[in-house]
Amino acid sequence: MRFLSATALMLAAAATCAMPAARAQSAQTSGTAAAAVSAGKSYELDVDATKQWVDTNIDLRAGEKLHITGTGTITYPASDSSKSKARTTGPDGLARGWADLIHQYAVADGGHGALIGRLGAGDGGQPFLVGAAGDYQAPVAGRLFLGINQSLKDAQTATGSFHVKIEVTDAGLNTAAAVIAGGPPETAITSITPALLGEIPRRVNDPQGNPGDMVNILIVGTQEQVVQAFTAAGWVQVDKSVQDTVVAGLVASLAKKDYLTMPMSTLYLFDRAQDYGFAHAEAVRVAMSRNHLRVWKSPYTADGQPVWCVAATHDIGLERDQRNNGVTHKIDPAIDGEREYVNDTLSSTGLVVERGHVTPANPLTEAKTATGGSFHSDGRILVLVLKAAATTGNK
Repeated sequence: MRFLSATALMLAAAATCAMPAARAQSAQTSGTAAAAVSAGKSYELDVDATKQWVDTNIDLRAGEKLHITGTGTITYPASDSSKSKARTTGPDGLARGWADLIHQYAVADGGHGALIGRLGAGDGGQPFLVGAAGDYQAPVAGRLFLGINQSLKDAQTATGSFHVKIEVTDAGLNTAAAVIAGGPPETAITSITPALLGEIPRRVNDPQGNPGDMVNILIVGTQEQVVQAFTAAGWVQVDKSVQDTVVAGLVASLAKKDYLTMPMSTLYLFDRAQDYGFAHAEAVRVAMSRNHLRVWKSPYTADGQPVWCVAATHDIGLERDQRNNGVTHKIDPAIDGEREYVNDTLSSTGLVVERGHVTPANPLTEAKTATGGSFHSDGRILVLVLKAAATTGNK
């Protein structure tokens, strides 16, 4: 299993916001509003090699389209190894190598040192590859950040910079909602009635029937819409078995890409195993630490659409499994943080049309997982209603 664990390690975008070029620095320092954007307008700034993320000081509307180009080079110095050489790259980045399987890069399949972007300062925004030239459309409103696909350690010794030009090709939607950052505003979801909440179990079970994680999210939409939303938000479906894990790890290694899909244990709701497992791994610690969740299609509907139940938790390490004295994942006991992480990541895709929180009549505020770990919550359940697609049918 040594080969598997080596290929399974990954990274989450651990980004720190840095100051951009002089023009943007001046605006930020003076406290003035972010640059107003309009079609035909353009901006230029430098992305220094010593920064992971740079605040462009440009706020985008939902639907706004950009053409971004980068020039220049950055250099990573030789390491202490006698065989190591300095490496220089342009905005497309260096070709992936075996050493990149264990890394700290924000864009999983992007070249090492490539020019990248992200909408929003928080971890909820999905980083995207820019390279030497790329087009981008903002799914929701938010602040644009540019960065380099590198680790914090890389940034400590890298030299050089990319000069970036940002051209607005479409000003986006001209509505009040188009300037609300991060997705739709919080609202009451009337289709999620008290009677429906009363039918949804508060917790899931392990194979032995022991109660475990809390059902802390409900998603309204079709199967295709659910998968599309998680995929767009950068979540990946996990493998269903150890055999799948070995095969996927081998394929990922041969392609010199991240292995993102380590399996999770099977839990039960409505007397059946989860329909989907999704994960968002963290920096080079996927075996120990990752955002993850399980999804079940419920037998209920809201406004004629399927209701999906989600149990989301954040693995932060390992602990003793009190059922059998084995080793299991330890979750962050403050599970509401993971609920809101899912909220941020899915809402930033533009595929969520309504969102809100509801409190059932019998809220769960404190409990233990099936393995014995404790957790606590404010008892609220997040509700996300997904955007309907004309080509998508109900399932």
